[in-house]
Amino acid sequence: MKSRSKVKYYKLSGEDDGYVDAQFIKPPPKVPLKAICLAAVLFSVGTILLVVGSLLFTGHFNVKYADRTYPLLILGSLMFIPGFYHVRLAYYAWKGYKGYSYDDIPDFD
Repeated sequence: MKSRSKVKYYKLSGEDDGYVDAQFIKPPPKVPLKAICLAAVLFSVGTILLVVGSLLFTGHFNVKYADRTYPLLILGSLMFIPGFYHVRLAYYAWKGYKGYSYDDIPDFD
């Protein structure tokens, strides 16, 4: 099975000073799509849980068991915070803001 590499090779110059200009060229960033999708799911589900939990807490929904409010708020917060953080990193990297790149987002591969 033959695998093709996307690495470009450059011919070295005759005078060898130990450095080649090609080694300082930064490769294009790899977009971690799985991590961004997971962050979007965490952000969405966390937002829904926070909204439902806060509506239960404020009494907008008739609650038979009021002890279910706090787990919704805690679980929603635990999902919302990392989801929002990584979605924000992905958005800033996509827009090209200085200091943000896709390398800041952990990848599953």
